[in-house]
Amino acid sequence: MTASPADEVVDLVSALIRIDTSNTGDPETVVGEREAAEFVAEKLAEVGYEPEVIESGAPRRDNVFVRLPGADPSRGALLVHGHLDVVPAEPSEWSVHPFSGAVQDGYVWGRGAVDMKDMVGMTLAVARHYKRTGYVPPRDIVFAFVADEEAGGAYGAQWLVQHRPDLFEGCTEAVGEVGGFSLTLGEDQRVYLIEAAEKGIAWMRLRSRGKPGHGSFLHDDNAVTKVAEAVAKLGNHTFPLVLTPTVQAFLDRIGELTGLEFPEDDLEGALAKLGPLSRIVGATVRDTANPTMLKAGYKANVIPSSAEAVVDCRVLPGRREAFLREVDELIGPDVTREWVTDLPAVETEFDVPLTQAMLEALRTEDPTATTVPYMLSGGTDAKSFHTLGIRCYGFAPLRLPPDLDFASLFHGIDERVPIDALEFGTRVLDRFLRIC
Repeated sequence: MTASPADEVVDLVSALIRIDTSNTGDPETVVGEREAAEFVAEKLAEVGYEPEVIESGAPRRDNVFVRLPGADPSRGALLVHGHLDVVPAEPSEWSVHPFSGAVQDGYVWGRGAVDMKDMVGMTLAVARHYKRTGYVPPRDIVFAFVADEEAGGAYGAQWLVQHRPDLFEGCTEAVGEVGGFSLTLGEDQRVYLIEAAEKGIAWMRLRSRGKPGHGSFLHDDNAVTKVAEAVAKLGNHTFPLVLTPTVQAFLDRIGELTGLEFPEDDLEGALAKLGPLSRIVGATVRDTANPTMLKAGYKANVIPSSAEAVVDCRVLPGRREAFLREVDELIGPDVTREWVTDLPAVETEFDVPLTQAMLEALRTEDPTATTVPYMLSGGTDAKSFHTLGIRCYGFAPLRLPPDLDFASLFHGIDERVPIDALEFGTRVLDRFLRIC
């Protein structure tokens, strides 16, 4: 009897975590995804696929693609994507080694357990099962395992979209990370959040110039002062409340299910009642601009001629031009700005057959499941795939314990995923891909 995908998913996820694919964002120190890509390609070839391994613009930044033909080639293909890289982790801060892939206490532990080697393992398990059993899905499925998502995708999804669009031929819809996980609202009442929108990512460098001089003199043209004032204004500024269609749909649906009200004059207070999830949802009702880096000077008693800062800006769909006007008013004429990274906001229609298939698949494992659209405050490779006209959703299904602070595990210490959630998610993903 052929084993089910859920039977091997824990071993696959653990093995993937043991491969250090830390992405520092610095080409000089990045580890690279090649070993993980080779592992994935080997597992796919083992069951009969002919995977294509593509290096995306830099050494060791490898990606793996396979296409499984479907029964109806006239239908648009579905892209199922996951990234192989992870953010760095400091072992001394962890209860277990972050690259141990430890399986203990009902969890798989390690960097990437939720972001996103869990979904990579589930996808790999299902793809292997289909080929092993000769299953033909209703439409073409493109399985993609890509590099560099954690640094914006310049050596991953962005490069692939620009240089190898043929890999995505016929793809009309996609599913990837940061969606499909459960939120427990009450006793045995779970909603599964489906990502249907993402804020734009605009990492901005601010620069100022001034007159250099001795630190002991009176000085009225100090570059450090100029950039510091601009950074303080941006960091302390509250951008206006804006409810996009996706966020409004989320609030309306949660309100129907719980009886909670979300008045605009106390929206943040009302969102706090959602517990840990409030950190994610609360960041999607306004633009944000958080200073993250400062650089100036070379000696304590020398006033430098220039100073700079980096600000992490996240912009709501439809707000880009208004946001930039506010930024320019705040920083003033003596400080210039330029983009370090500029990736668009994404918002996709939710009430479509694909999301109905997600709900149906979830209910095969959790009969009371309800799906709710939400906006991600961060970003994923969906931003790149969206530029090809692909409608993108976050759907990496996991049924989570009510007391697990799931949001804190993304890039967090002691990142881990419940074993039963992995097995649940693999069964749901299998069902979804059979009916979508």
